Amino acid sequence: MQNFTYYTPTKVVFGRNTEAQTGALIKEQGGKKVLLHYGGGSVVRSGLLDRVKESLREQEIDWVELGGVVPNPRLSLVYQGIAMAKEEQVDFILAVGGGSVIDSAKAIGYGAAGEGDVWDFYARKRKPLSCLPLGVVLTIAASGSEMSNSSVITNEDGWIKRGYRDDLCRPRFAVMNPELTMTLPPHQTACGCTDILMHTMERYFTSAETMEITDSIAEALMRTVIANARILLEDPRNYEARAEMMWAGSLSHNDLTGCGGDGGDFACHGLEHELGGLYDVAHGAGLAAVWGSWARYVYRDCLHRFYRFAIRVMGISDTGSREETALKGIEAVEEFFRSLRMPTSLEELGIHPGAEELELMAKKCAASAGGRKGSAKVLYEEDMLAIYEMARQRSRL
Repeated sequence: MQNFTYYTPTKVVFGRNTEAQTGALIKEQGGKKVLLHYGGGSVVRSGLLDRVKESLREQEIDWVELGGVVPNPRLSLVYQGIAMAKEEQVDFILAVGGGSVIDSAKAIGYGAAGEGDVWDFYARKRKPLSCLPLGVVLTIAASGSEMSNSSVITNEDGWIKRGYRDDLCRPRFAVMNPELTMTLPPHQTACGCTDILMHTMERYFTSAETMEITDSIAEALMRTVIANARILLEDPRNYEARAEMMWAGSLSHNDLTGCGGDGGDFACHGLEHELGGLYDVAHGAGLAAVWGSWARYVYRDCLHRFYRFAIRVMGISDTGSREETALKGIEAVEEFFRSLRMPTSLEELGIHPGAEELELMAKKCAASAGGRKGSAKVLYEEDMLAIYEMARQRSRL
């Protein structure tokens, strides 16, 4: 194992009707004027936004609001939020929504607490010194942003999607009512399940030393996600399955499943960020579309992990060689994705990049990672291009 620091300051309030506690939680944090940040129609149509506002009124907390967050949240709306937060002198940000809303709120928090261009942080030009405190009312089990120190923003100037990690942005609290996820469309639920699974897989597939307890937690979490995703396919209003998925989403990205490791691989996330930036695809779907090609490209360099994963997570019988078992595990993951109607190639994702687009994405992916990325196998620009090409060619098989 390797040395690690585990820091999870987010207070979690989990269960039915917990959104009614939002105002009290903000008051507990000293918030007096809130920027209420959200996406669009669903939080309004469901009545959730009104219930949250009522909880603010009960605590005599003032607020201004900014909606309009979209998947792959845009830098332009972040700039609007920063200007509004400064003009209105808000002292707390409340994100009501899923990962895109939370990520946008985090970026606003960085920008509103300091000076200069907030994009500098995502472009790795400088580091923030502070961030406005923020809380979350979660509506989608997916990104884990409600307990993580990361956020991802898309800059429309060049359609560049970049992530940034800093403990300053960790939410002070996260309100999690599984009932709020019951009306999600099947595709959105499937994308969320995929993202949750991938957050732990990124930490699991590593060539570095690990801890047995961490590996066991990760394996149990992945099995739980797979089992409950299948339940939700047939019974989307199953409260217990929704609760399992929501809590798994938080634990998958609050660093628990990587303790004692090297921080994980995260090459698939890097590859997907370029797909999301250029083609505006759903994050979970983009991850599914490239994962199989990435896995086949790297598994021989990390055979012991793929072998263990196949047996302990995917339930593959250990009857052949280690390589044969590992490949069966990869195939089982792709079959799981297909059962969720997730793509396993770029064509199934609905995009058809040519050679120039693939080369551009590989170049940008390598540049964003400082020239190299990965732990299962360290990837360089030529490797990234090869994986993109595999993901495109697999659609022709």
